[in-house]
Amino acid sequence: MRSMLTIAMLVALGRAQEIRWHVKGAINNGVSKDELREVLMHSAIYCGIPAAVDGFRNASAVLAELGLE
Repeated sequence: MRSMLTIAMLVALGRAQEIRWHVKGAINNGVSKDELREVLMHSAIYCGIPAAVDGFRNASAVLAELGLE
């Protein structure tokens, strides 16, 4: 839960580089790709589409690096 909340807050703050680190941590903590997707989609509503798109872009890059995309 904390990992997902952290990612949502980083999207809200526009901290793209830090999103990458926390997505890796979230995956290590057992957060699924579907849960990450839901956090980012929910962030789009409250944080704005551009911020969420940036979050999706960075999360997708990390998932690709980890071979989970």
